[in-house]
Amino acid sequence: MSHVIALVDDDRNILTSVSIALQAEGFLTRVYSDGVTALKAFADNPPDLGVFDIKMPQMDGMELLRRVREIQGGTGTMPVIFLTSKDDEIDEALGLAMGADDYISKPFSQRLLIARIRALLRRQDLARGVGQAAGEAEGEEVPLIERGRLVMDPARHKVLWDNKEVTLTVTEFLILEALAQRPGVVKSRNQLLDVAYQDDVYVDDRTIDSHIKRIRRKFRGADPQFDAIETLYGVGYKFGEE
Repeated sequence: MSHVIALVDDDRNILTSVSIALQAEGFLTRVYSDGVTALKAFADNPPDLGVFDIKMPQMDGMELLRRVREIQGGTGTMPVIFLTSKDDEIDEALGLAMGADDYISKPFSQRLLIARIRALLRRQDLARGVGQAAGEAEGEEVPLIERGRLVMDPARHKVLWDNKEVTLTVTEFLILEALAQRPGVVKSRNQLLDVAYQDDVYVDDRTIDSHIKRIRRKFRGADPQFDAIETLYGVGYKFGEE
């Protein structure tokens, strides 16, 4: 079944050109010229992924994302890519802090956008268990990752800290998994980028910093003293050894 991509932008030229490009790649598209209309449509029939412009009248992309996450109960189920102004780093940082999975600066390459959409959808499918049946038929089981108070279940995309569930986006899960697999081993930002953004999808390394901050904030909602992810300035990050 084809994935459904929602495009929300007040620039109709972008809506038309990107929609045509996505349809040529086999995606189904829905286009909305404002956030209010998009939000109403999502409530009844959510897409598989959203591409939101940040600066729009009536309801901007950040407010739309906040409302979408409320509808989803904070689960962050639908991946969202933000389209930002070319040099607006504030937009990028805020967008990631609010739970966007990625961002692309305008003007952008449609080929790059499609590559990032495919990468996020593939990870989302894995999180939902799509394709898992084949592995089960072969008798393969994905083992739990248990590191002290942390338990990660990759097969079910589930994370527990002190038996309290912590909800992560697909990208956040992949980053934490890479750190937790080898406690005490430092992962550079570039190494974590390779884990979170595959298939020649390039983003600035500050993206990892934003994701780490958000992961920490989510865990501190379960444990205000959470400090398992350590920063080694100028080097990278590691999951602390118990």
